[in-house]
Amino acid sequence: QVQLVESGGGLVQPGGSLRLSCAASGRILNLDDMGWYRQAPGKERELVASTTRTEITTYAESVKGRFTISRDNAQNTVYLHMNTVTPEDTAVYYCNVNLCYYSAHDVPVCQRDYWGKGTLVTVSS
Repeated sequence: QVQLVESGGGLVQPGGSLRLSCAASGRILNLDDMGWYRQAPGKERELVASTTRTEITTYAESVKGRFTISRDNAQNTVYLHMNTVTPEDTAVYYCNVNLCYYSAHDVPVCQRDYWGKGTLVTVSS
């Protein structure tokens, strides 16, 4: 009933910048917390940044001062602005949201940890 579509991944040189987007579509009632996670090869998935509906933000220590999360509630979209990237930022980045939506039977459903399919970011020269 709801789709999360990430975009903006790709190859970037060390020290460069990238902006990831995650757009939610479907029969959405409301979006609460929205965030970005990442999973590097051979590592567990980890939280990168999150934002509440009132834009209270949280960041992993490793990205503080370099990454910024923002959201556009009117567009049901969350962004991750990545600056001064390093090879250690190479990973698949996943969008994660807590939301409520209408089911196929028009019943309101609230779900935590709704995931996108991910977008690959590769930092390499």
